[in-house]
Amino acid sequence: MRDEPGATAVPLSLPRRRLPRPPGRRIAVKLLVLAVLAAAFAAQAVGALMPHLPLLLAASAGSLAAEGVLYRWQRGMVSLFAKSHADVTVRHVLRDLLLVVGLLRLGEQHREGVYAPLVAGLLVLYALHWSIQAVSVLVRRTRTLPVVTRNIDASALRLTPAPPALLRRPGPRLAVFGLPATAGLLATAATDAPVYGVTGLALSLGAALTGLGALLLRLLPGRRPAGEQEVLDWFDAWLARYRPTVGLYFSGGASSAYQANMWLEPLAGLEGRPVIVLRERHMVQRIAATDIPVVCLPKVSTLMRLEHSTLRVLLHPSNSGKTSQVLRIPTIKHAFVNHGESDKLSSCNPYAKAYDEVWVAGPAARERYALAEVGVEDKDVVEIGRPQLDAVRPYAGPPAPGAFTTVLYAPTWEGWDGNPGNTSVVEAGENLVRALLADPGVRLLYKPHPLTGSVDPRARAADLRIRELVRAANRERGGPRPDASAATALARRAAELDRLTAAGFRPAADQAERMLRQPAPEAGRAAAVRRAEAAWEEAYWASLPVWEHQVVTDARPPLYACFNRADLLISDVSSVISDFLASGKPYAVANTSALAEDVFRKSFPTVAAATVLEPDASGVPALLAAVRRPERDELAQERAALALRLLGPAEPPSRERFAGAVRALCAAAGEHRIRRAERLAADVSVPGPRLGTDTSALRERR
Repeated sequence: MRDEPGATAVPLSLPRRRLPRPPGRRIAVKLLVLAVLAAAFAAQAVGALMPHLPLLLAASAGSLAAEGVLYRWQRGMVSLFAKSHADVTVRHVLRDLLLVVGLLRLGEQHREGVYAPLVAGLLVLYALHWSIQAVSVLVRRTRTLPVVTRNIDASALRLTPAPPALLRRPGPRLAVFGLPATAGLLATAATDAPVYGVTGLALSLGAALTGLGALLLRLLPGRRPAGEQEVLDWFDAWLARYRPTVGLYFSGGASSAYQANMWLEPLAGLEGRPVIVLRERHMVQRIAATDIPVVCLPKVSTLMRLEHSTLRVLLHPSNSGKTSQVLRIPTIKHAFVNHGESDKLSSCNPYAKAYDEVWVAGPAARERYALAEVGVEDKDVVEIGRPQLDAVRPYAGPPAPGAFTTVLYAPTWEGWDGNPGNTSVVEAGENLVRALLADPGVRLLYKPHPLTGSVDPRARAADLRIRELVRAANRERGGPRPDASAATALARRAAELDRLTAAGFRPAADQAERMLRQPAPEAGRAAAVRRAEAAWEEAYWASLPVWEHQVVTDARPPLYACFNRADLLISDVSSVISDFLASGKPYAVANTSALAEDVFRKSFPTVAAATVLEPDASGVPALLAAVRRPERDELAQERAALALRLLGPAEPPSRERFAGAVRALCAAAGEHRIRRAERLAADVSVPGPRLGTDTSALRERR
């Protein structure tokens, strides 16, 4: 079915993601909020000192309204105010102080005695606010465990739901608890009746005392979660029961989670007992739906407890500063599997020589390491193919006559080195998209790299302009849309998938509560998730018009699903090309490196079977003609040969080669442990203080 619809950013049952505002507009909005808040405080000061009651009341109300806008729509400015030592506490104290000054200056003189209780009540309220903050810090520390887990039963750790978010966030808490007091002072200023101020203060004090009591109860011995040593003992006991054999080690930022997620299915398909080892707490929930146990070990001392476990092999999809810490464990063998292969220097990083083995897809990567001379010996390179590519369907022929030609434009990001050849988005992206949109028979899927624009603002700006081109083309094209039943089917499939994969946390849930809510999954959940994902994808494609161009930015649909819907890929020199070769379909590479075409092809072997496009996109019409008429496709044989070179042979399947490499490295780790034990038994000095066994008897003999 070559005329099925393409991908989009989000399901129809969910609201579409709003594009970020242009930088100039964001700055203008921030300046406006800042100006309004500053003007309100200035006017409040004038109204209090003159004194002028209408001005004081209006300015106080305007200040409170600006605070609401700040916390509702301008959260980024909250931290900016805090860095400037003008956080919510300072602003709230200043606001109430000006109200008190106004009260003292309005009406008759010598009113200090009348309003002294109100001032004292305000002081007590702020004392309670700071007390709540101190106790909330203590509660948070008791709930910050040395090990964070997922898919593991942690009920033995006496975990409980987190305190209300209002008690943990000083800004919103003071705004809510202090609002009755501020409102009472305003009413007192307007009516000269102290009873309103007293009533407001009483409500605020009551709320603060209730919150403080709720937090203090959580510090009682019977209500605290397990302590650090108890958690570590529990983790050791879990390792002894589960007896993990192979793990995936990952450390990185939130936007890099895709690097680990692409290895979840191959890892889950292995024999033995896999585990995922993370280092950053925020990454625990970034890992995609999986039944594999997930453990986060932030401290090096906790990480080293793996040395005494049954874990034999760790797979590394990326390099990071914290990778060197786990490489110190001598009882574990380490394999670098990368998160995709390309002709870039990052695919033969010198850091790779730190691992026991480097696993690559095919012969091309082996040659790349040899030519790079980065210290990786050929004997340590193992070809395993790309086990993720089982999801990529093979070429099924050109688009049917009259059907749209689906083109996937998937540029990579700009990288850290500023090389203009890294991404085509800046210099060629708009030209390519315009040329594709100009063909009435093309349906475009635009899928930018998740990190696009994270380094170079020009790439971010170009990405936004490309998205606008796609939206404008859809407005001009128009056409029939699927009936409501398609959207209903998608919503039903999405709900089923969410039921299986979504944790359903409260917004106020912290890490300890998430551990409690994510115990060991039910048997068969992984298979049910795969079926639900396949059903969702089918419903997803069917819910969109066949003529509509799409911008694909969310995790669903994944890249390989877009491969299966595309007739042609246009990309940059990246791992996307290597993976797309598994389909056998035509592909093109944008040359923004300023190299001549022959030099470009020679410099980047993955381009050997590609159509090379210049930044002006002049070659797009001929490329589309070759896709639609296979007799004009002169690169089919070259693609097959390049796929063999980049991805390795089709037999045995990559999943089998991957599993075989894991078994072999596990066996090597086991033999290494045996040799260490034999040397220890023979009273031979073994390098390193950690032997993974009890050495007390040996010390007594010495």
